[in-house]
Amino acid sequence: MHNLSTVIRFEVVRALKKKSFWILAISFPLMFAAIFGMVFLSNQATNDAAEKLKNQSFSIAITDESKMVKPQLIAASKATEINPSDKQNAIDRVKNGQLDAYIYYPKNLDQQSIEVYGKDVGIFDNGRYGSLASSLLATSVRSDVNPAIQKIIQGKINSTSTIYRDGKIHDSVQEMILPGIFLILFYFLITFFGNQMLTSTTEEKENRVIEMILTTIEARTLIVGKIISLIILAIVQGLLVVLPVLIGYLFFHDQLKLPSVDLSSLPIDPLRIGIGFLAFASSFMMFTGLLVAIGAAVPTAKEAGSFFGVVMILLFGPLYAISMFISMPDAPLVKFLSLFPLTSPIPLMLRNAAGNLGISEAVIGIALLAVSAAIIIAIAVRIFRFGALEYNRKLSAKEIFARK
Repeated sequence: MHNLSTVIRFEVVRALKKKSFWILAISFPLMFAAIFGMVFLSNQATNDAAEKLKNQSFSIAITDESKMVKPQLIAASKATEINPSDKQNAIDRVKNGQLDAYIYYPKNLDQQSIEVYGKDVGIFDNGRYGSLASSLLATSVRSDVNPAIQKIIQGKINSTSTIYRDGKIHDSVQEMILPGIFLILFYFLITFFGNQMLTSTTEEKENRVIEMILTTIEARTLIVGKIISLIILAIVQGLLVVLPVLIGYLFFHDQLKLPSVDLSSLPIDPLRIGIGFLAFASSFMMFTGLLVAIGAAVPTAKEAGSFFGVVMILLFGPLYAISMFISMPDAPLVKFLSLFPLTSPIPLMLRNAAGNLGISEAVIGIALLAVSAAIIIAIAVRIFRFGALEYNRKLSAKEIFARK
């Protein structure tokens, strides 16, 4: 036990002292901060531009042969109404910079286009002339239409839907949130932390200090200690991902114009949350053991990296069949992918979040993952015991299982 705690402490401290760990750890929060910052600056720039535009005065001339634009709206926009005969003169004034914009509404709007002529004020502001032309016409027409009909035409009629399951109100989207957190967390931890898991056992081999380590610590203790330390580091990294997002939402919600989420209304299903946690824990343990075992079997980190892509394909390949897991839970392929340990983490957590994972299927899937994790860790220990001193070649499967 003393040796195990020593290994865990050493591995955690060593990882926390590496620049690469912190670069990777803060890259995701920094990315979120950059996105939030751009959203904030964009909103601020939009508000400033709108305020600036509101305070600016324009010289605008309008010709309305359609007779559909209300004269009072033309007056409110501080535009000058001119006769159709002066159309070319107005266009020439815009060309010469004597007039900011000229809008011409043709007689038959269903057959002809509104003509808008404006002075160049920049790529982002040139569209305001066309927007004004459309707004004047739309506002004028809406004023003659019943408000209820307006909403129907604009598709703004609201409807409320109440869905029942087993006699109780059911909101499938909200029910997915809490169980789905485990799927999101698993995805990010494996994606951002997988390479460190893969190379955790190759570093000592490359530094040629493994002989010294194995004289004082058993291979089993070393491997188990490494796996536990990786889990601790993954938790640290998970917190570094989640906390900045929570801080951004809680303290900069209004500035970033983020949608409000009433957490108190989220349905809590202890069974699905428990299944999600167990699926996450067993999946994470199994893939941590698998990546550690691969790292122990090869002599260098470079060679270990070649196996990483294969593991990621097996793990995240099922994401391309999301619709099938949600809409066809009884399909034989869905059943197989949900139970085969190397592909089951994503299907199990996704189907649990969607609410179509049966209890018996969840128990079998999690049990298979847990047993696979134990077997893989045992194999990892055996690989490390016999392959630790192999600096120039990979161990074959025959050598791993034949030696005693």
